[in-house]
Amino acid sequence: MNRRAFLATSAALIQPLVNKSAFAQAPELSAKRHRVAVLGHTGHGNYGHGLDSVWRLIPQTEVVALADPDTAGRAAAKAKLGGVADYADYTVLLREVQPDIVAVCPRHVHEHHAMIVAAIAAGARGIYVEKPFVRTPAEADDVRRLCREKGVKLAVAHRNRYHPALPVLADLLASGAFGSPLEIRARGKEDQRGGGLDLWVLGSHVLNLGTYLAGAPLACSAAIFEQGRPATDADIHEGDEGLGPLLGDEIHARFEMERGLPLFFDSKKNAGARTTGFGLQLLCTGGIIDLHIDTEPLIQWLAGNPFKPTTDLRQWTPITSAGLGKPEPLKSIGEFVAKHVGPVKDMLRTMEHGGEPLCGPEAAGDTVEMIHGVFTSYKRGGARVALPLESRLHALKG
Repeated sequence: MNRRAFLATSAALIQPLVNKSAFAQAPELSAKRHRVAVLGHTGHGNYGHGLDSVWRLIPQTEVVALADPDTAGRAAAKAKLGGVADYADYTVLLREVQPDIVAVCPRHVHEHHAMIVAAIAAGARGIYVEKPFVRTPAEADDVRRLCREKGVKLAVAHRNRYHPALPVLADLLASGAFGSPLEIRARGKEDQRGGGLDLWVLGSHVLNLGTYLAGAPLACSAAIFEQGRPATDADIHEGDEGLGPLLGDEIHARFEMERGLPLFFDSKKNAGARTTGFGLQLLCTGGIIDLHIDTEPLIQWLAGNPFKPTTDLRQWTPITSAGLGKPEPLKSIGEFVAKHVGPVKDMLRTMEHGGEPLCGPEAAGDTVEMIHGVFTSYKRGGARVALPLESRLHALKG
């Protein structure tokens, strides 16, 4: 491939990154205050990873009510949020309070769809949802339809997708600085949740970031194992965290992606360590780009063809919001990403100025599609299955 053709390919690879960046020329937020309702469920995912508290960091928002059916959990949440109105039933809260924004906080996914639908019916204009998004492609379809019909701006808390170093990576890729992109390798955390549970709970982060780099998924083929042998239907069980049917302690999947890069996802129970794995690597002819979920720096670069052995010393170089090898100038980077400030501000901008959140129901729905693509391929003996899937139901049911 000549340089001109390569640059055109690289530009196509990252064009959506540039166009959808939440950071480049983002309009300022108004001083308007938005009333927020927090929906949690102690013992069933609680309040997620800070989805109840981010609003205190946003001057344009104010939590006015919370709902939690657990009495003790509700009292603790009320004390934390400053004595706001509290309800045992979130449907009553939504009917009586009619908030501008609803935070769907539980980490367990089984209540997400119902909470989102109820929030839209109550007139909410913005919804921020903990990941995983929803349980099935059918639920994702329903949410997308309702958001379009009602003009609701919904964002899902795949917070690394909002990292301000990503547009810098996009520019570097477009310039040809790393050579030709070849493939993306992604892994879950691979702790005791390795396999199907890892795919849902942690793999959703890396798959979502993979679509940010490579575009929408087009097809999937996968193999699933249980204790070293091919998994069977007898191994299907009810999953933790409200996920519904689940399968496998080892998964190997390959996705064909919109912009031509293959994306591989792998997870094996107890194969990983907290300092390795969880993230993805973009392999290029000039080296490896590593994106390690929920770490700083998020992105690092290792020069040198990944398939050519060498005795040369190689050193990882960070890619920050300031550029390749430059210190991160943003002192509040942890607050912006890990505490959800960036995602929430992006959602607020879409509420005020139009457009779609950087990780809205379309992007988050693609992640759900990929997860069910893995299980659908298993049901078809590892065959390649096209995405979007024909069946919108849970792939492991029936």
